[in-house]
Amino acid sequence: MTRLTTLADGEAVAKRAALEIARNLDGARRARGVAHLALSGGTTPARTYELLASDRSSGIGPPNWDGVEVWFADERCVGPEDEQSNFRLAHETLLAAAGVPEERVHRMEGELGPEAGAERYAETLRQRVPAEAEAPAGTRAVGNTGALPALDVVVLGIGPDGHVASLFPGAPTLDAEAQALCLPVHDSPKPPPERITLSLAVLRAARACVLLATSASKSDAVAAMLGKPSPHVPASLLRRGRLSVIVDDAAAPPPPNN
Repeated sequence: MTRLTTLADGEAVAKRAALEIARNLDGARRARGVAHLALSGGTTPARTYELLASDRSSGIGPPNWDGVEVWFADERCVGPEDEQSNFRLAHETLLAAAGVPEERVHRMEGELGPEAGAERYAETLRQRVPAEAEAPAGTRAVGNTGALPALDVVVLGIGPDGHVASLFPGAPTLDAEAQALCLPVHDSPKPPPERITLSLAVLRAARACVLLATSASKSDAVAAMLGKPSPHVPASLLRRGRLSVIVDDAAAPPPPNN
């Protein structure tokens, strides 16, 4: 069942999310010696990233970033220094301040274009991210003897239309083959139209997803996400037993009618 936490404002959301992400990373390192964290772009997660990179004595950031491998949930097909780049946002708010070595940061190479960038990223995931011993129901790859790579924590935002990463309502990417890890996007309803995204199967295979939402513009999307799963609301297709949703009062779904 999805865990929903409602807090007063965006700052409280960022603090709670940073604490939850840090706990998941520490738990993964204790259990397996390495933690795989996937980041998303957008203004909502940015403050969380700043807190994760802050003074570790605050108790929010992990004790150190040793053994943490950083991935991305999606990327625009732009260069890493472009102002629209998710990598640039993460680098400026988290990676540089936390001192995460370049060799442990796996960015999506948007400048290669959707197909080539998605293919290269999928291969890197296969090589570096192990699968769970037992894959969650519905996530085992067809025609593949192993389960899908299992990221430890995926940080997600949600769009007013209910999209997550670059998986948009009704898009063909939602019907990708079960073994697909990373997908090209050519017709994003948000600019730029060309993107790269992790597949829904990889998001569902993650050990934990932390989804953040702030502002009244997200309230309807959050309510729809918590409702019946539908391809018209991609966020509703996430694996709910491993999904933690953290919202502010403005983004909280309205109470049910009496």
